[in-house]
Amino acid sequence: MKKPRTIPRKAPTQARARATVDAILAGTEKVLIKHGYEGASTNRVAAAAGVSIGSLYQYFPSKEALVLAVMERHGEKLAQTMEAELVAHAEASVPEMTRRLVRHMLQMHLVEPKLHRVLVEQVPRIRRTCMDVVKERLNRLVAAYLDAHGSELDTDDPALAAWLLINAVESLTHAVVLERPELLASPQLERNINQLVLRYLGVSARPARNAPARAAQLE
Repeated sequence: MKKPRTIPRKAPTQARARATVDAILAGTEKVLIKHGYEGASTNRVAAAAGVSIGSLYQYFPSKEALVLAVMERHGEKLAQTMEAELVAHAEASVPEMTRRLVRHMLQMHLVEPKLHRVLVEQVPRIRRTCMDVVKERLNRLVAAYLDAHGSELDTDDPALAAWLLINAVESLTHAVVLERPELLASPQLERNINQLVLRYLGVSARPARNAPARAAQLE
């Protein structure tokens, strides 16, 4: 069986073309939510996006390419969000930063949870180097933060700690999406993930006495 082509045919350069691609990807999300991966098709996506099938094929050669593009867009949003948090709050304590990052990951999965379920289920089937690039960006960012806060941690290898934590939290979040989606909005889930991360790092979850202002900023 011939392997489906997953690399986009071309990248949009003009505003009108970018708007068309955005509409196609939004249509892909709607179709995945309504019909699931197996029920999705390029014809259904084109209809949902309000474009001709010819316009869709100008940019995406297959259903697999569409799903990959949606996955990459969501991965990029997560990477940008976490990068902004790490840069804006580089001086925050480890417990504070952990709360911020875990909360963002859970909140992103709360947006269109049915779509995230489809995407999580397809990760083992459809994967591309670009998704690994996004993950590697997160690894570098978290490792740099942990390295800068090394005196607070019980680890001598920030890079390994970052890799373990990102994969652990990602796997937990995906398991929740697939098996216990009702827990996504649970404060208890967030607290338990935070405790898991902080105990691995050897950090107390209790804020320092001289940092009440920082803790208030998280609310």
